[in-house]
Amino acid sequence: MEFHIILCFLFVALTAVSSEDDGQVVFVKELSSKPAQKLSRYGWFGSARLQRFVIPEDAAVARWRFTVTKGHSFPGFCGEHNVTIHIRWGAPPVVNPVGQMFPNDTAWSPAHSLHLPVTSQATATFNLSDPSPGDWYVAAHLPRDDGRIEQKGFPSCSYYFQPQLSIRRAVDTPILQPTSGLPQAAAPDRPARLKLFVPEFVSSLSVSLTDCHSQTDPGEGACPLVLRLGSASALKEGLVTVNCSTNGCSVTLLAPPWHTWLRVVVESNRDNHTVTFNVSSNYTVSCKPQSVGLSPDIVATHGNDSDGNATLAGNRTAAAEGDPPGERPAAGAPSPGCVWDVPVLAEELDVLSVRFSPASGPNVSVARSNPTLLSYPLHTLTSGGTLSLQLTLNTTSASLGNSSSVAACLSPWAPVLGLSGSQPCQTALFPGYRLHVNSSSPKAVIRLPFPQAATWYLSLQLTCNSECGNVSVVSVVPEVSVSACVEDCGTYGECRLLRSNTYLYAACVCKAGWSGWGCTDGSAALSYGRQVTATLLLTLSNLLFLPAIVVAARRCYVTEASVYLFTLFFSTFYHACDQPGVAVMCIMDYDTLQFCDFLGSVCSIWVTLLCMARVRDTLKYTLFVLGALLIAMSMQLDRRGLWNMLGPVLCAVLALVIAWVYRGVRRRHCYPPSWRRWLMYLVPGLLCALVGVCVYIFAETEDNYLYTHSVWHVLVALSVVFLLPPRERSREAWGWSRGWAGSWSPRVCGYTLCHGSKEELYTVS
Repeated sequence: MEFHIILCFLFVALTAVSSEDDGQVVFVKELSSKPAQKLSRYGWFGSARLQRFVIPEDAAVARWRFTVTKGHSFPGFCGEHNVTIHIRWGAPPVVNPVGQMFPNDTAWSPAHSLHLPVTSQATATFNLSDPSPGDWYVAAHLPRDDGRIEQKGFPSCSYYFQPQLSIRRAVDTPILQPTSGLPQAAAPDRPARLKLFVPEFVSSLSVSLTDCHSQTDPGEGACPLVLRLGSASALKEGLVTVNCSTNGCSVTLLAPPWHTWLRVVVESNRDNHTVTFNVSSNYTVSCKPQSVGLSPDIVATHGNDSDGNATLAGNRTAAAEGDPPGERPAAGAPSPGCVWDVPVLAEELDVLSVRFSPASGPNVSVARSNPTLLSYPLHTLTSGGTLSLQLTLNTTSASLGNSSSVAACLSPWAPVLGLSGSQPCQTALFPGYRLHVNSSSPKAVIRLPFPQAATWYLSLQLTCNSECGNVSVVSVVPEVSVSACVEDCGTYGECRLLRSNTYLYAACVCKAGWSGWGCTDGSAALSYGRQVTATLLLTLSNLLFLPAIVVAARRCYVTEASVYLFTLFFSTFYHACDQPGVAVMCIMDYDTLQFCDFLGSVCSIWVTLLCMARVRDTLKYTLFVLGALLIAMSMQLDRRGLWNMLGPVLCAVLALVIAWVYRGVRRRHCYPPSWRRWLMYLVPGLLCALVGVCVYIFAETEDNYLYTHSVWHVLVALSVVFLLPPRERSREAWGWSRGWAGSWSPRVCGYTLCHGSKEELYTVS
């Protein structure tokens, strides 16, 4: 058995080898698929279905295949809908399809988006050459939620989304060593693929193509090659392309990504032209810091400054590689290009919550001559939160002039050094985020929702337009942290932790009409008066159960009156606790209030219908208790399920019909016999119940919920008043008029209670 399995694996591996193998690079195919998920209309980020894929190193081509299938429903009921698909590398996409407002000081970049129209089934593909290795995230959702409240269990439009990923990977990519040329050949259908490793502290990297010759036309002097460095994300970031037109070409990257493999792809841009060439690379390390914070003499060389919080990074590369002692720069005067490296302590506080702080204290020294560098490693588990940076100038240590400021650049993968000039806050492959603090604006804040899982670098440097005067070193306080949501979603939002398989991420769900990524967009917010109105309508409308309680008690239906009182109490306080704004009052746990409200509502319908059936007391109370227990069980299983209400109603209606038909056949007359009973009680009660159910199921939306649900309360309470049957003759003797301790006592006939044989004849129903 094991031998056959091994043969199968060998067969798959051999068939996966591409037929376009050029003899140098072998390709294999890898497939991955995710289970189908039901899509939802977009209301907040939790409405989007998120999936995570992992693309390995040396992947040449990645192809996603997205399939959207419409669920079974009535023909023509759903029509055509557009499914939006977002793709991003390194972190989940920041989805904002309705143009909602972001909190202040929030920076975000849009993801690559696809729009897929769906009638019954649709398929879309997305191809990406030379994709960046690592985590890729795919999010899909339907158009914006229209606010209609759909009752669970009723027919509705359902769409299912399933992504699949196919990868073509090179398994033996040649490694390009620095300062050593490597002969290669490239054809239109067989590009040359190489990779090189970029260590830390590299300031510039160059890749050159020389000795370019066309095998098809040796006399041609041109070099029809295209050189690409890096890997592509969905928005084509992280990729540099150069067209070679002469005998050779080269490209230089300033601030390339540190401690990573960089992809080099060379291809011919002419048909039927195979070109040979030599490729070489070289990089420059302007400054490699020493081990800071370990040796006391290193700290002493740069005299702990006024705050004692920064240490000198060390010597430049030439000194590290063996420069003569006389040419080495002094420890107190760092050579140009060096940085002050500050150790950073990472403290994990909670899920999606990390706080970074300088190991030597909150204050960090910043000079004009040399930048200060802090590094913040973010792992995959923290990319589902929000990265926040607050930079504060310490004005007590030194005062800056009007023309002086501290420039900061927060960038992933590699730092940006030399901020004193006009150099932009951007590395060779990825953009950064620039901040400034000065005497007039001593604080700067930036927030990045869903930051990429990489090492982020904060570069700080003192800049002066003219002269800095006597100020050479200032102190700033960088506060960097990762939290689940921006400002904990504010007053009108709730931060919720979401999960996609094993990946955790967070988003804000807003209430009271507030919207936006951090629930800070109050353009459609509910006023305080409207919030109070909603609370009063939804709570005071339950007082319409008081007439039902009084009528039930006067007719000696004490058990039914108790159920109505239970429903009145818990429905009132549940809706007082369920309000989205600040006009909220919760007397106990929200889940308990909701359970009791749902249980009381269904039990009220159950006991009313059984009371109308006029069954014997023993059977009626048995059904009361048994039904309440079964309803409580179903509420615990699925609180909002359709059959929680429909099941008890159908059973009670069935018992009611059987009892009424039995009496009608026995009497040979329609039951109830009185037309006044039908015209003045039963028909109005049934109409109230029917209209209330229609409003509850078909008319409720998020905007009119306070009105429609209040109408539902009123109509249900009125229907109970109309539908409750009149008092039974056997109960009149101990009703309210004679008191609870009246003179009535049952007659005992042997071991059973006797009852009048003419009870059925004299009962008026």
